[in-house]
Amino acid sequence: MTDVAEAYGLGGRPFWVVIMVLTVIVFARSHLTYWAGRAASEGAGRLAAAGRGPRWWAAAHARTADWGSTASAQRATRAVHRWGPLAVTLAYLTVGAQTAVFIAAGMARMPYGRFTVASLPGCVAWAFIWGTVGLGAVWAAAALAAESPWGLAGAALLLAAAAFWWSRRRAARRDGAVPAGQRTGG
Repeated sequence: MTDVAEAYGLGGRPFWVVIMVLTVIVFARSHLTYWAGRAASEGAGRLAAAGRGPRWWAAAHARTADWGSTASAQRATRAVHRWGPLAVTLAYLTVGAQTAVFIAAGMARMPYGRFTVASLPGCVAWAFIWGTVGLGAVWAAAALAAESPWGLAGAALLLAAAAFWWSRRRAARRDGAVPAGQRTGG
């Protein structure tokens, strides 16, 4: 399978239709995630505290509250507090941070209109990325794994090492461990 539209069950459809469908899908997903965070911070907390509601609701509230204390959730919450709607827009360009940022925006009670306006350009960008090169990158990784699992492992190791180096370098700068004269532009 090499046609992106085919991968989404939209084979033979014009490109703009594929982009519109992907935009609607990611819009629905992100807004449901926002509302889950909003519910966890408001109504679910009240129901759980009062001992009312079904057991699964109390369990979902407890899991969401537990998630709120994880490092990922705390980073997302800091990003939402620091960058506001821009954090929502940029979250669509990431892998792994989207859900955390959307839930954090809901838990922080970002006004829904602001969240919606911030999410529109992000949804469109996400649709273009995954409607073109994003899925191509996944297919390239799958082809590399089929051809040479060791090649894929090596590529993943190089990416992980680069990400580790970059994060350590950033942490050192933030902590002031790297002298100003030794800082590079990266």
